[in-house]
Amino acid sequence: EDHAVCILAHQTYGKDPKKGGKPSNDESVRLIMKRYAHLPMMLVFDLNEQTLPSMKALAESWLEANHSYRPGQDRIKYAGCMCAWDPALDDIKVVSVLPRRLPLRIGAGGCMTQGKASNQLNAVRFASGHYTQAMDCNMGVFIGEAFKVPYVLRYFQPLHVPLESRSAARCRYIGFREYIFTAREGAVGQCHAGAEWTFGTIYQRFLAGLSTRMHYGHPDFVDGFWTRNRGGMSKCSPVVNLSEDVFAGYNVRMREEKSPHTDFLEFEKGREATFNAASAFFAKISGGSVAVLRSRDNHLMCERIGVLHSLSFYFTSVAFYVSNLVIDFTIYLYVILFIAFALASKRIAYLRNMQSALSTEWLFAMGIVSMFPQFFELVIEYGMLRGVRETVGGFVSATLFFIFQNKGMAASMKTGAYTGMAKYFFTGRPHANQHQMWRQNYLSYWSSHYDPAFKLIILYIVYIVLIADAGSGGLPMILVIISFLVWLTAPIIFSAFPRFFLMRQDAQDFKNFIFGKAGMAAKSVDNVVARGDKGKWQNVYEVGLSELCNIWTDRPIFALWFTVILRCIVATGMVLVVPTSILDFAFPYFIFVSFQWVLLMIFFATGLDNIVLMLGVAIWFLIPFFEFSMIGDRATKPTGWARLPEIIISFIVFLYVMSTLKRIVLLGVRLQYYFRTSFMCCGASDERRQAALHKMRVSIRFNYFFFFDYQFRVLRASLVLLINFVVSTVLVIVDVNLCGIRLHTLWLLNTRVARDQTLGARQRVGASMIGSFPSSFRRKSARIPAREAGQAPAANGASGPSGTELSSRLFTGDAPRLSSRLLEPNTTTV
Repeated sequence: EDHAVCILAHQTYGKDPKKGGKPSNDESVRLIMKRYAHLPMMLVFDLNEQTLPSMKALAESWLEANHSYRPGQDRIKYAGCMCAWDPALDDIKVVSVLPRRLPLRIGAGGCMTQGKASNQLNAVRFASGHYTQAMDCNMGVFIGEAFKVPYVLRYFQPLHVPLESRSAARCRYIGFREYIFTAREGAVGQCHAGAEWTFGTIYQRFLAGLSTRMHYGHPDFVDGFWTRNRGGMSKCSPVVNLSEDVFAGYNVRMREEKSPHTDFLEFEKGREATFNAASAFFAKISGGSVAVLRSRDNHLMCERIGVLHSLSFYFTSVAFYVSNLVIDFTIYLYVILFIAFALASKRIAYLRNMQSALSTEWLFAMGIVSMFPQFFELVIEYGMLRGVRETVGGFVSATLFFIFQNKGMAASMKTGAYTGMAKYFFTGRPHANQHQMWRQNYLSYWSSHYDPAFKLIILYIVYIVLIADAGSGGLPMILVIISFLVWLTAPIIFSAFPRFFLMRQDAQDFKNFIFGKAGMAAKSVDNVVARGDKGKWQNVYEVGLSELCNIWTDRPIFALWFTVILRCIVATGMVLVVPTSILDFAFPYFIFVSFQWVLLMIFFATGLDNIVLMLGVAIWFLIPFFEFSMIGDRATKPTGWARLPEIIISFIVFLYVMSTLKRIVLLGVRLQYYFRTSFMCCGASDERRQAALHKMRVSIRFNYFFFFDYQFRVLRASLVLLINFVVSTVLVIVDVNLCGIRLHTLWLLNTRVARDQTLGARQRVGASMIGSFPSSFRRKSARIPAREAGQAPAANGASGPSGTELSSRLFTGDAPRLSSRLLEPNTTTV
């Protein structure tokens, strides 16, 4: 019998194409099985009602030959099947079948689970060895490292103990180092690889020394006996077990077992190399940490360990993500604190006299201190030169990257705490040379980055206006400025290949997305929500409305009550704290609300004309010119410019009060829906419940317009469009050909890509020059063989354009319009 068996777990193999199967995937699996038929390679797939009849026949034939199975009389509906390649049949053959009573619960919604954990559970039943290791398709191993595996496995049991005895097992999981090979894919890959290397090497080695390390994912070695008798290698309950691997570590820790880490073994792993994919990964992990806090495993663990062990356990589980949430909260608290100082006429000189740390600008944060352990580890392992080069060279990119990602993790934690649910994000791990569309950036980062950035900007403007009005000095708050600038610009900065023709396409596409009117009718509100659940929004209107409907229909009533009460307290405190001399300027805004609503009536009557809608937004900026007739000479004396701080602050107070009123009304709508469906419609049909839900969504749509949520959402999206245009223009200028190198591409990707683009452009210029030469020279050059001319011969013998020429067409702007924005990997080597 073989010492090791490789099992390819592919639960959708053999699925009927009419029911969503992909024959191309099945063909790829058969190719792998055939290529490695000389090795102990097995395929495990799931047999269910969607499986092809031919695959069911294979399973039934094996059962008939090896067991008392009677075709036609007995029937197997669900089973796990293991297959091997048969050279005689030139196809796979079934070697084992394990019937099941129930299907694998893979999918979304209800009590369904994610496919990865269920796929593991389906395959682990066929893993009969003493030790098990699960590896994803983004993993690999050097052949030299493979020779070390038998020595690592000795950690499980001493050599003098027979394998039949399981009482002397030293541990249940063994972790080891990982080499992130996507670090060479560019700045994003390097930043992500640095984070993975720090966590997988320094952090886990330290935790293993404290005997608090748990299982954090593949490719840890697992005691096979333990795995098959303790619920598998992960948990796959819906929502709660989004971070499914961590719960296997809980399982080990609660049974007082060990999970050590070894440093002399290192496998390969690929991580996300594009900015959007990396953001989705961090959002998924941080959202899963909220589910960890809500889990029964965490509750049982915290009940049964002491204080000292609780501190260690906290840092081995969710400490990093909770810290990011607290830091994100303190950014806003920091600005609000100085606003309170300004309102109380407490100047910086007063704080300095009190010897307060708040009297000086904070330029160096603890995040800078945290880079020193990684620097010393680099020096120890690779030498001083490489340690300094990687630390200093990656400082700017890592700062921009992690300021943005830390905000994303905090936003995901906050959303998980509000909703009580953890959302799975599919990253896909695309190629690094992928241009990110502006519209996709908006959809990905509106709620997590763009909206919080605008709120922080408003707070900062209030602070600047107050200190300017008082004539006192204030702090520049450089870190605050850097934070909201990075939140707004990082998706464009980390987008590959800034080109004018891509800017034109993105700007046009994003503009149409902002001002699109699809789905604005009241009867389409249910379709808007359905498209929002699938992530297929047609315009900004649908983004905001679907988000608002999901918040006020899905979130727990307690969370909504808490949010409304908190905002009411803040609004009341704002009215009490802000001087009445400033609040007087807010009354004209409330008076003009009636005119705004009249314009909204005209907007609906004229067939949803955006010009009328934007005219209503413009009125807000014209109100200061009418305040003289409402509040008297104080609106213009000593000058209107001198009264600008009061006007700005009063407008912000007005917006916050209107937002609070909107939430109060929406809470009433939610309570009405709750009583209607819980009491008045008790025992009613689903049609009446759907009708009540539709009425609630229509009411939410009414508030979406009449409390100016949509109008200001369009305004802020337009500001994002403007910021994207400005930043992209700067990047296009930076990425011009400079001494044979494109600087932005060199920084974001690598030297090879930066030079290939320049080479492609030069060859294109040379081709255009050849077109102006005499025809006799062109005839001579036409006789040059294809390979000498830099072209690869096509399949039919004719010469075709080389990869460099194709890339030059793409990078110089002469390519056709790109819908997917994916630059083919064969055009450029990354």
